[in-house]
Parts: sequence; C-alpha cells; structure tokens
Amino acid sequence: MRSGTSIGANINEALAGESKRDFVHKMSISLKEARETAYWLNLLSDSGFIEKEGFEILINNCNELMKILSSIILTTKEKYLSKQL
Repeated sequence: MRSGTSIGANINEALAGESKRDFVHKMSISLKEARETAYWLNLLSDSGFIEKEGFEILINNCNELMKILSSIILTTKEKYLSKQL
C-alpha cells in the first residue's frame, strides 16, 4: 500500500519541481516506487494472497506505469538536461 500510493505522491511533487533536474529526480523516485510495488505484487501472488486474475490486472497496470514514467524521465533528460551533462 505504501509504495503504491507513494508513486502518485512523488509524481505530484515532481509537477511542482523547482527545476527540470528536480522534476527528473522526483519522477525517478516514482519509478523506483513502482518497481517496489511490482515486487510486492509478485510476492503477494506467489504467496497466494491475491488471485491470479487480480494480480494480472494490477501487474499489467504497474508495468504500464513504469513504461510511462521511464519515457517521461528519458524524454525530459534528452530535451532539457542533455546539454547540462
């Protein structure tokens, strides 16, 4: 529950970032939290705590969210930060 809800909280913080670098940093934290959420979902599935159908929906949503976050981070780095590195 904590890692899953942290994703949105960090995205919200990123939107109010002080700079593009701060935005990328906070979006990267969101991505890490999404990865942690996927870990916990797999653990819950492997232990039989959640049913396969529910797991499939949740893990697919989580994987899609990780792809979106990765794309946002990469695009922002390329567009705004590539000259600064």
